[in-house]
Amino acid sequence: MRLIAWLLTNVIALAVATWMLDGIWFAGPTGDFQAEFEEKWLPLVIVALILGLVSAVVKPVVKLLSLPLIVLTLGLFLVVINALMLQLTDWLSDLFDLGFEVDGFWTAVAGGLIISLVTWGVDVLLGDD
Repeated sequence: MRLIAWLLTNVIALAVATWMLDGIWFAGPTGDFQAEFEEKWLPLVIVALILGLVSAVVKPVVKLLSLPLIVLTLGLFLVVINALMLQLTDWLSDLFDLGFEVDGFWTAVAGGLIISLVTWGVDVLLGDD
């Protein structure tokens, strides 16, 4: 159950980021909700899984290696790390031809902030198991 909640949280956060930012999108039809949903729901779930795995495996290593910089910037460097994890997810999704795109570093920064806030909000709503 915890794995499903984790994946659902990532799916919601990624969907909100793609909805709010023009620089983050999935390739495919636009405009018609049903056609868009049918075309993009599976890539959204797979990209959310990739983002979750990147956040679980790569992000702790990057945070440990950049700990002095995180302390020096009073934690603001964590925003950069979140953006880099989103760009890494974009790169990995390109390897699997999922059609997920992040248009530049500053869009990744905004997307990382949105994903972090939505993840936090969904976690608060779902509560701890």
